Amino acid sequence: MQLFYSPKIANQQLHLSAEESRHAIKVLRKGEGEILHLVDGKGGYYQVEITVANHKKCEFRIVDKVEQSNPIPYELHIAIAPTKNNDRIEWFIEKATEIGITEITPILCDHSERKVINQERLTKVLVSAMKQSGQAFLPKLNPLTKLGDLIKVQNMESKYIAHCEEQRQKKLNELYKKGSKSLILIGPEGDFSTNEIKLALDNNFKPITLGNNRLRTETAGVFVCSTINLLES
Repeated sequence: MQLFYSPKIANQQLHLSAEESRHAIKVLRKGEGEILHLVDGKGGYYQVEITVANHKKCEFRIVDKVEQSNPIPYELHIAIAPTKNNDRIEWFIEKATEIGITEITPILCDHSERKVINQERLTKVLVSAMKQSGQAFLPKLNPLTKLGDLIKVQNMESKYIAHCEEQRQKKLNELYKKGSKSLILIGPEGDFSTNEIKLALDNNFKPITLGNNRLRTETAGVFVCSTINLLES
């Protein structure tokens, strides 16, 4: 089923964005009287009928609405260092959304290879992945944030840092509590610095290992999403 995204439909803004309108009218050749299926990113599924088939501003009326009460039965916030290659961080965001995640924060670390992000582009990737996977909840994407600032303000129930230094790290499945609210830090290709690891541990983050193999940043992020999804199954 083809889904469209209309975030302001709950405020009775009964038309698609220019981009979604073009896709519905010009690409899919939808016309007046035809039915579209919409999500609002906040848990609402809508069945709507096109009233004005304009490729710049497709207008509609609501036929039916179904509320999805819960996005996923847990809260997962991953703070991850953007990769030097944009395609790789976009791949992480796409796959994490498909698997199940509630919040993503790109972080700026001592060893970061990328110090700027295209927030608008990454949001488009999120929206596309949400629609493709048939979900009605859009994960929250925060602006690029300094790691130290994030560590000091976060008050999640469970906090973890995945790093490669030799310590007594445990596996995520040994520490994770089903249904918990979790924040997991994933560093850049050069790993977190020693000072960053100390700062996290001083702020009650638990060190974890993601296995014996050294993973790329985006692979580590997807691994975490998959692991928690399986632990919640």
